Amino acid sequence: MSTLELHHQQKTERLTDAFRIFNELSENLAHSYQGLEEQMAKLNRDLQSARSERLNTLIEKEKLASRLQQILAALPAAVIVLNAQGLIVDCNVHSVDFLGEPLLGQFWSSVAARSLQPVFESPHERQLSDGRKVNITHSALGNDSEQIILLSDVSELRSLQDTLAQHKQLSAMGEMVAGLAHQVRTPLATAILYASQMNKPAIAEEKRQQFAEKILERLHYLERQVNDMLIFAKQGRMAMQSFSLPHLLAHLADAAESFAGELSIENRISADQLLGNQDALRGALLNLINNAAEAGARKIALTVQRSDLGSIDITVADDGPGIAPAQQTKLFEPFYTTKSNGTGLGLAVVDSVARAHGGSIKCRSTQGQGTIFILNLPCISQYTLGLSAVTAKKEQNYETV
Repeated sequence: MSTLELHHQQKTERLTDAFRIFNELSENLAHSYQGLEEQMAKLNRDLQSARSERLNTLIEKEKLASRLQQILAALPAAVIVLNAQGLIVDCNVHSVDFLGEPLLGQFWSSVAARSLQPVFESPHERQLSDGRKVNITHSALGNDSEQIILLSDVSELRSLQDTLAQHKQLSAMGEMVAGLAHQVRTPLATAILYASQMNKPAIAEEKRQQFAEKILERLHYLERQVNDMLIFAKQGRMAMQSFSLPHLLAHLADAAESFAGELSIENRISADQLLGNQDALRGALLNLINNAAEAGARKIALTVQRSDLGSIDITVADDGPGIAPAQQTKLFEPFYTTKSNGTGLGLAVVDSVARAHGGSIKCRSTQGQGTIFILNLPCISQYTLGLSAVTAKKEQNYETV
């Protein structure tokens, strides 16, 4: 075979190999393209399914949002949403009814100072401009930067409670009048007896002085009984006005001068002007002092100080015989008494005065180790400032309103 023929044969074989390789590559490309088409078809199906599922989810969310909007609109309460800076970013229709406009974009502290007034006997409630009372609750949203404020109208509930309290009061007053007749008649008869003896010309001046002291003592007793009756009859409906705490404590010291033991009064707070009913508070504290004296206490200590929560604690501690645990559970019940000549109104009046000031009264006693009464009152000095103190704070401190 010649060289030329050999060269042509080799060229033919190379072309044959090239066509074979080209055919193999073409088949591989065809298979790959088919595989890509199948993957694309699968991806399209998955995308369509995901799109359909997302669309269904959006539709469900829109339905849920619409439902929540309807519920929010029908809710008989004001719902207000605040952002991290204390600005109102959302609210329902009742919010406008309760607080008036403008609301959106306003600082909550400014709106509260404008439309809400404090309710003295209930620190957790506020009064609207039209006289309705609302309860305020705060709730943080999940992101902790926003807050929801809920204002619930409790006017009807308070009205029903007042009506029920009036019925109970009338029933209790009937029982009180029946029991008080004897308590008034006995000291009154004693005072009349001593007064009749003073008219005799032969009576010695020393005896006359003793009779005058006895009459004055009986009259003071009658005054305390009448004051207790009047305070108990009011059941929290007391006029509140500004008064001086040092002046109140000075009155207590003067009124307790007849106490034969040692009475100490210590004021540990700097506040001077408070808001409350001075006469009712003085009567309540005198009841605690007189009860301790009548129980046989020789030392009584009255202390005024701030509690850990910022309220005011007025503590009356004595070194008397103490109170049995079984009696402590009934101390503040009206007409409950262990005294033969008692009306059972003294501590009930203290409890009534405490509740009228939005506070409470507690007793701690161990037999043989004395008794401690703690009259806790909210920081009543803040009421003399009213909500104007709130507006003086920085706008972002809306939580304090």
